[in-house]
Amino acid sequence: MPSVEDTPAPSEASLAMSTPGFLPNTLDSQGSPIWLSELASEEPNHTLHVVHDLEPAQALEVLGANPRSFQPCELPSAKPDRWSSLPGAALGIEPGTSAALLAGRIGAWTFVYDDSGFTGHDDTTSLSANGRAAATSMYSINADASLTYAVDGTELAWINVDDLNLKKDLPGMPDALRAAFRAAGTVEHDYLEPGQPDYDICMRAVCALASLFCTVEDLHRVPLLVTPFG
Repeated sequence: MPSVEDTPAPSEASLAMSTPGFLPNTLDSQGSPIWLSELASEEPNHTLHVVHDLEPAQALEVLGANPRSFQPCELPSAKPDRWSSLPGAALGIEPGTSAALLAGRIGAWTFVYDDSGFTGHDDTTSLSANGRAAATSMYSINADASLTYAVDGTELAWINVDDLNLKKDLPGMPDALRAAFRAAGTVEHDYLEPGQPDYDICMRAVCALASLFCTVEDLHRVPLLVTPFG
């Protein structure tokens, strides 16, 4: 894949979407789940964890956050600048000084959004302990994108978007993950070959796995916890 420096910022007219699990209002113009792009800073370097049947506070603890720093969160209506995330703004964190972790539960799945990528794939197996399913998607400022999927403390899949071939790789994925990638579909940017995975496919797949077809407005209707980290 081209480097992020060589990648033009796509407009709505320069791409086509085939994302069967997502309604148009749940994705931004580049194909990222809109709730994540609205949470993130303008140039995201972030991580999303999802875990089945674990409460948000417990998930934060598994990731190594200090329970004494957890606080209920009502997301602000706007970010103070392009470098801030909404969770960081909620905590009053200066960009670059600390990560902000935001956790909530929708249905049977808990998500933890890490606005600075301080947590990562090494945490997925811990989240999946005791028979749970968990997944982690990471996206770096350099457009490195990857996903880990684990069940009952065992990693079952690690996917790097640069090496992903959907036609060849989908049949070998665990059933739930294969269904998630099918729901994620593809976004055809003008700098990619038709059907080539885009940089946001792993974030869409993680959201599809956990049925997080939501918006930031939806997050205002569920209890949220936020904490500084790192």
